[in-house]
Amino acid sequence: MPQNVLLAEDDRAIRHALERALTLEGYTVTAVADGVEALAQAHRTPPDVLVLDVMMPGIDGLQVCRVLRAEGDRTPILMLTALVETADRIAGLDAGADDYVVKPFDVEEVFARLRALLRRTGNSALDDAPTPAPRTSGTQLSAAGLRMDIQARRVWRGRRELELTRTEFELLELLVRNAGIVLDHSTIYDRIWGYDFGPGSKNLAVYVGYLRRKLDEPGAPALIHTVRGVGYVLRED
Repeated sequence: MPQNVLLAEDDRAIRHALERALTLEGYTVTAVADGVEALAQAHRTPPDVLVLDVMMPGIDGLQVCRVLRAEGDRTPILMLTALVETADRIAGLDAGADDYVVKPFDVEEVFARLRALLRRTGNSALDDAPTPAPRTSGTQLSAAGLRMDIQARRVWRGRRELELTRTEFELLELLVRNAGIVLDHSTIYDRIWGYDFGPGSKNLAVYVGYLRRKLDEPGAPALIHTVRGVGYVLRED
């Protein structure tokens, strides 16, 4: 069955070109020109994945993300952005986006990121990860003072519940399942996104940084540690 893509892009040339490319790739595409139309279409016919331009008149892509997430809609969202600063990317993640592509982009990169997002929808592959350190009980995981309910997609540090996006939750789950083990960049990219963005990508660092901001507490030990030149490890020092 073809996957349904809802594309919202106010630049007519980009919208038409991307709509044609996605259609030729085998997707069923609904293309709209602004955030108002995107929300209306998402409510009318929920897609399998959304592709949203950040900068649109009226309701922009970030606002569309916030509205859908506030409604409990967990459909994967890929943002198209001309903004390249880390703070701008973090704003998209904070709004609830799962991934982003920076303009000008190669359409093959869009295809790759869409495939990765769609593979992760309902993905249980992480359940097969090694689990030497954390304690597990059914759908419960715990390590380094964290407790995760995988089925309910909820996580707590102590008594404080954390609000995480889909990607943040999956990244933290991977780290918890491998607590005490250093995971290299390539392994994390493969397990979370389905492919490696390459040595120049800051995608993983952005997500780790944002996850740290939600996990860290004043006076409490840091949980996610950087192993320079290798990757990341979850441990409570």
